[in-house]
Amino acid sequence: MDVRKAAKDLQAGNPAPVYLCYGPEKYRMREFIQLLSDSLFDPDMKEFAVSKFDLSETPLSQVIEDAETLPFMVPRKLVIATNALLFTGAKESNKIEHHVDRLLDYLKAPAEHAIIVFTVDADKLDERKKIVKALKEREAAVPFPTLTAEELLQWVARRAQRLGFAFAPGAAEQIAMYTGGNLQALSAELEKISLYVGAGGTATSAVVDQLVPRTIEQNVFMLIEDIVQLRLDRAFVLLEELLKMKEEPIKITMLIARQFRIMLQVKELGKQGYSQQQMASQIGLHPFAVRIAEGQARRFDLPRLCAILAQLADLDFQMKSGRIDKVLGLELFLLKLAA
Repeated sequence: MDVRKAAKDLQAGNPAPVYLCYGPEKYRMREFIQLLSDSLFDPDMKEFAVSKFDLSETPLSQVIEDAETLPFMVPRKLVIATNALLFTGAKESNKIEHHVDRLLDYLKAPAEHAIIVFTVDADKLDERKKIVKALKEREAAVPFPTLTAEELLQWVARRAQRLGFAFAPGAAEQIAMYTGGNLQALSAELEKISLYVGAGGTATSAVVDQLVPRTIEQNVFMLIEDIVQLRLDRAFVLLEELLKMKEEPIKITMLIARQFRIMLQVKELGKQGYSQQQMASQIGLHPFAVRIAEGQARRFDLPRLCAILAQLADLDFQMKSGRIDKVLGLELFLLKLAA
């Protein structure tokens, strides 16, 4: 079942008796469980209505027993079972024995007063397993995949609208870039920006620059973006800021090489017909980072990218062997790259 359909069913007052939530996007998974809890219970009743289990420590039968037990002081109960690796192909290291047949029997006649939510930190389920097939047949499996670049920007726009402000052109892309597409970080930064600009306000690129912190990796990412777009003044100001923060030039060089290596990989995978989502999975990046790298890579052909990586390897050797001043070597490389 798609998460949007599951959410619509919840808002319509038709929750499923069992949900199996899986996928890499843990923040959206937590949001869904929160929506489920909010739609079922008043805040002051949640203490009586929600019970939690960890299946790495608790047998599945205990979860089922709790679901079958009548709730106390509330008409319904929510049973949350985390670390449900029994639905995947992963081998469990603990000695807990899970009687899956107990759950299969429960699915035939689930308790009307209970909703069970299983969560698993896995991209895929083991669809060979009888229990997974049974849950999918009942549309109980809800995937939470990593958002595509377009979906991420839509998510940012919706969240900003909910908080009562809007983004100026380019600012939403900027905050997504600064946070690396991490929804937890994005949510926190959007809250901060909403307080700063106020209801009905507009968050500009300058506001994002002022309020949203960046890691060294993201700063290097922006440094390369400025060079690629021939914004040399901004690039060297950013480099100077990194050096003032006592960042090691060799580390900056290594991160620059990493970004150009990503650009090379994206270029090659693009020629093989990979989508941005497939590239992200192959390289191990967020799709939004792949989108930006793809845009940067358009400025270079494959031989040029290979030559730049060779230059960076040579610069790294010269820096480490003391043949060139590290800061001067880095500045000369950036000038040569811009030229």
